[in-house]
Amino acid sequence: MLKKRLIGVVTIYQGRAVQSIGYCRYLPMGKPEILIENLDRWGADEILIQCIDRSLEQAGPDLALLKRIGALGLSTPLIYAGGIRNAEDAVKVVSLGADRISVDSMLWDSPWHLEKISRELGTQALIVNMPVRVGGNYFYWRNYRAQQEVYLDEEILAKLPFEWASEVMLTDWVHDGVANSFDPRLLEFFPLTKKPLIAFGGLSEYSQLQDVLAKSNVVAAGIGNFLAYKEHAIQQLKRQMIGTPIRPAQYAQEGYEL
Repeated sequence: MLKKRLIGVVTIYQGRAVQSIGYCRYLPMGKPEILIENLDRWGADEILIQCIDRSLEQAGPDLALLKRIGALGLSTPLIYAGGIRNAEDAVKVVSLGADRISVDSMLWDSPWHLEKISRELGTQALIVNMPVRVGGNYFYWRNYRAQQEVYLDEEILAKLPFEWASEVMLTDWVHDGVANSFDPRLLEFFPLTKKPLIAFGGLSEYSQLQDVLAKSNVVAAGIGNFLAYKEHAIQQLKRQMIGTPIRPAQYAQEGYEL
């Protein structure tokens, strides 16, 4: 059986790790390297670094940050998101230690670059992130730079080259930073039912994570702010999630069995 993953998410704004609330409020949390190193030690299956201001400022990927992270000697696979404009940017990011990349603005600006990136790095290296919400019987996709959203209908879906990405991350931006509030309808109503999904936004409690990861099309759950509240939060969640087909910790610890 395929083991599912818990992804530790570190949100970075203006060079600092922040607690994100609704993608509009940001509370400082400190140096990104410290949070990332902690997630590596505490047993995250993957670490996602999302630099949320890079695309807004058209600044490109934060290569200096990636160099500093590369010097940490992480053993956990790294996903990078933020400012990636084309295949050249994607290759630079991977050359500096990222195992995979995630893109968001590219879907709005230049979706044809997904194919170019996939041909350079492989489909498994590419994740598409979509900030979304459900309203009534409709599915809405948010452009965070323009602060606007569109109804995700069949016409728009047909234009998006999802075949070049390995997974789609559905971000519940409405409940971002709000504990135990992820909207499960996002997973039920997403039109691409056969595409592997990553759930993110408002995930914090083990019972909630169990329900999300039990869905056949969900391969991973991302947790951001809530992992910074106490040490070893991922290990504690894995202890509680007995019976869920989730990856065990990368290392054995006395008294810790899954």
